[in-house]
Amino acid sequence: MPLAILALAVSAFGIGTTEFVMMGLLPDVAGDLGTSVPTAGYLVSAYALGVVVGAPLLTAVGARIPRRRMLLLLMGLFTVGNLFSAFAPGYWWLLGGRFLAGLPHGAFFGVGAVVASRMVAEDRRARAVAAMFLGLTVANIVGVPAATALGQHLGWRATFVVVSVVGLLSLAALSLLIPHQPMEEHGGVGQELRALREPQVVLGLLTAVFGFGGVFAVYSYLASMMTKVTGFSDSSVTLLLALFGIGMTLGALAAGPLTDRALRPTLYGSLAALAVVLVAFHAMAGSKVAAPIGVVLLGAVGFMTTTPLQMLVMNKARHAPTLASASNHSAFNLANAGGAWLGGAAISAGWGWTSPSLVGAVLAVVGLAIAVTAGILDRRSPAPVTVSPVVAEGGPRERVVERA
Repeated sequence: MPLAILALAVSAFGIGTTEFVMMGLLPDVAGDLGTSVPTAGYLVSAYALGVVVGAPLLTAVGARIPRRRMLLLLMGLFTVGNLFSAFAPGYWWLLGGRFLAGLPHGAFFGVGAVVASRMVAEDRRARAVAAMFLGLTVANIVGVPAATALGQHLGWRATFVVVSVVGLLSLAALSLLIPHQPMEEHGGVGQELRALREPQVVLGLLTAVFGFGGVFAVYSYLASMMTKVTGFSDSSVTLLLALFGIGMTLGALAAGPLTDRALRPTLYGSLAALAVVLVAFHAMAGSKVAAPIGVVLLGAVGFMTTTPLQMLVMNKARHAPTLASASNHSAFNLANAGGAWLGGAAISAGWGWTSPSLVGAVLAVVGLAIAVTAGILDRRSPAPVTVSPVVAEGGPRERVVERA
């Protein structure tokens, strides 16, 4: 793999750390700013809202900016947002800082996925994208626990200062390692928007919303399940969340080569496996032996869906993939919000702390149904063709070449 992908992975590590660390810092932030923990919880939502808004907006605005420069601008905005958060004088300022830090998230991963796929051979594109996503998974193993511990000992502001330093290091790595990509590769806003309206792209985004919503229906309440149902202590939660990150990493490592070999079967298989694991997790949560295994499996099969979904929307928007790729991360964050809401609704209805796993299984099945429907429609649609001139005896004539 090119060293440039390492720069993308380091950037993904910083983004993943700042995205998830607030969940562990909510009590500290609430106490310091004189607000309640539920109110402080809106700081998580503010970041997610920034991702949903920023992914299509910033990608569209930067459609004519060379991708290397766009990555630098987005990482610069991410760093500014975290510095703003670190020195926010009050709750509302911090809310704004979180929104600002979330704005470049989806656009960065969208542009970064396209850049990574352009730097390798056609049959290794998914592995390159998965390698970039490894930074996000490692953040859940190392970055989030370390940043949470740092915030608990030195104050939550120290966490965002350190993440800002990671942002600066990422800027240096991106500047040194990312190659220039010619402007001919970039379409205008109109071309990007037309690609986003492709039925297969829309179905891919819907698959992400429902399928990945199944993961967040459980992940959002994983700490409560492990303490209230399984019986682990509060101090064990960080380790359990790290196990989820290990599962994510294993899923990302497996998803790359599998997606390069067979994209749609990998997507179908991961969504089906996710539904099965979520149903099993409903029972596994009651055992201190089985529950940690279930946490790893959930992270693995859940994150195995991300690479094929990313490659699917990029492939179906091949001539203008950046906006579709970035919008996929808006879809993931809608899945985050929707899955958490539905899981919480099940708990509030009195169905029990493990009921979100069954809700998640239903969402995964819906995502699988959408994916299979998209696959059937794709097979039934006529294959696109390109026409190229061929010079032969008797003068030039046209040759029709099918394109997959």
